[in-house]
Amino acid sequence: MALGLDLDYLERSARGEFDLGWLRNGHSEWGVHAKPSKTGLTMRDIAIGSYGEVPDHAPRRTMAPRGSDVDPDVPDLGYTINDKAEVWSDNLLDLYEEAVSRQWSATRDIPWGDLPELDPDIEHAMCQLATVLSEVEMVAADFPAKWLWRINHDFVEAKMFLCTQVMDEARHTEVFRKRALANGGGLGRSSAVVERFLQLILDAESYDEGSALMHLLGEGIVLSLFRAGEFLSPSPVEKKIFRLCMQDEARHVAYGTMHLRYRLDRDPSIAEDFHAYLDKGEEIIAMIFATPEIVEPTAILAAGGVEQASELGTAAGEVMRHQIIGEYLKRCQHAGLDRRGRLHLPEVLIQGVPGAMPEAMA
Repeated sequence: MALGLDLDYLERSARGEFDLGWLRNGHSEWGVHAKPSKTGLTMRDIAIGSYGEVPDHAPRRTMAPRGSDVDPDVPDLGYTINDKAEVWSDNLLDLYEEAVSRQWSATRDIPWGDLPELDPDIEHAMCQLATVLSEVEMVAADFPAKWLWRINHDFVEAKMFLCTQVMDEARHTEVFRKRALANGGGLGRSSAVVERFLQLILDAESYDEGSALMHLLGEGIVLSLFRAGEFLSPSPVEKKIFRLCMQDEARHVAYGTMHLRYRLDRDPSIAEDFHAYLDKGEEIIAMIFATPEIVEPTAILAAGGVEQASELGTAAGEVMRHQIIGEYLKRCQHAGLDRRGRLHLPEVLIQGVPGAMPEAMA
């Protein structure tokens, strides 16, 4: 039969004649006890003995659990990401535990009933920002979902973490969609410029490229927007939304930063590849400050209304510009990829940001 059904064994087991090869002939580490830590039995607690040894290159392409006894005739499942450095980071296990322990509900954990009636301009500004965020957050679910099935099962901890990211981002899309519809404003406008950047991430030809564009660049920028959103929120309800989303987004950015660091530590020669990815992707930063659907609602929220936005909102935009670009440069440097002085951004955007301009221009 196609699946290799052993009809003889069916007959033998029906007579009570067991094989017991799995019991008698195993090579697993019998006697290894994983001891729970203070928070319970964590992934780090079970990374002991050979079970904690993640190969630099997976010896086979199966879903057999790492450390198990594997039949010699298991099928090849065709994984294309078989090198640990392609997906690994040293903080993976801890980030996974944090992710599963800090899940929250966009239905129950947001005090929707406490939303106050807002000035119509403020409400529309909040809804426009929520529209953009509900749009961009789902790409951070679609991207890992696109690559998960290609990652070798020997790197299961990386796959598990990426699964939590998919859930996080689905929840972010949910909460911002709900905010747009919860208080009378409704969904705003979707920009073609935003969609083109999302396409850039989804069309990435490798996990390296997509991770650099999404985790390091895109999600890092969104994390900065979340920080600004918490500060600019018109009510405590939005503050809680941004605060909860921020804790999730920080994990994704921490993974992306440390993944790149792990990657470059093991193969410094690919640094220029990552520079090339970011050369292409930094348009997203320029896009943020040249897209009315992002700039103007943020300015209105910062200033407290349309009338004041042209003056007070401009000052807030300057602060945000410095924050977004400065934090991006720090992430790159922490990952081992120094982007100082080689940003692909218009001069008007990088003026005044430490390390952003080439030395000849500074």
